[in-house]
Amino acid sequence: MRALITGGAGFIGSNIVPLLLENHWQVTVLDNLSSGYECNIDNYLRDGRINFINGDVCNPVNIDNALNNVDVVFHLAACVGRQKSIDNPVLDSTTNLIGTIYLLESMRKHGIKRIVYSSSAAIFGELLTPTINENHPQNADSPYGVSKLAAEKMILAYSGLYGITAICLRYFNIYGINQRFDVYGNVIPIFARRLYSHEPITIYGDGKQTRDFVNVSDVARANYLAATAAKTTAVYNLGSGNSISIQRLADMMQEITGLKSDIHYGPERLADVKHCKADIQKIKNELGFYTTVSLDEGLREYLNWFSINFVD
Repeated sequence: MRALITGGAGFIGSNIVPLLLENHWQVTVLDNLSSGYECNIDNYLRDGRINFINGDVCNPVNIDNALNNVDVVFHLAACVGRQKSIDNPVLDSTTNLIGTIYLLESMRKHGIKRIVYSSSAAIFGELLTPTINENHPQNADSPYGVSKLAAEKMILAYSGLYGITAICLRYFNIYGINQRFDVYGNVIPIFARRLYSHEPITIYGDGKQTRDFVNVSDVARANYLAATAAKTTAVYNLGSGNSISIQRLADMMQEITGLKSDIHYGPERLADVKHCKADIQKIKNELGFYTTVSLDEGLREYLNWFSINFVD
């Protein structure tokens, strides 16, 4: 099989690459390196196991070149993050929606009939129930949530119009190797950076809010199952099916590293959900997905990777 991974040098995409190679796929990566890193895929570039195109999903020429001789598209290229989208909604929608349309149009012209799309739980907006299934109302309340939902709907429309099998995976909180800290970073890299820098950890609210964390290796496997086991177009929630409080997360990371940081409590952030857990029964039943990495195991692996790569 031959795959294109848009955003394949990024956090999640670079974890899908080795899984496909292990299963003897031919892989092309399209990435403009705005948030991806060539070092994430260096090993595969050096030995010629993948084809890398430094290009943008918003450039039709780049997309047409990348889609030559491709059977399946894993579409991960995106402008990611709630706050980032609020700060720059035009970039967010251009990348996430317009880039997806360019990709779909090129897929249609090339006759490519399968896409696995990295969607987001941000499409749900304010959560009405602590555990979220695929039928939860979709009331996105940020430019990021809106653009991911719009792209998901566009992909499903192309599926109906042109016979493309489309699998949309709605990610919850993903963590793991190759996840770096940045100004818009997620909570685990933020806490890791604070711990290893011996700086205080800030928790917004009382720390009792809960999140569903799923390891990136399980997410990569879910993408592979979506590409190989899904029979029809479908949407799936993708999390661990478990939740943990942010306070307990901070405690676990301190226990694992043996490092202690003062914990400061800030005001609750606007529109921050209180509790969030994915109902993953559908993806279990239809694709045979199950998680293999516990949070304790995954945090130990991640913190070891972080300490090797980012701690002097």
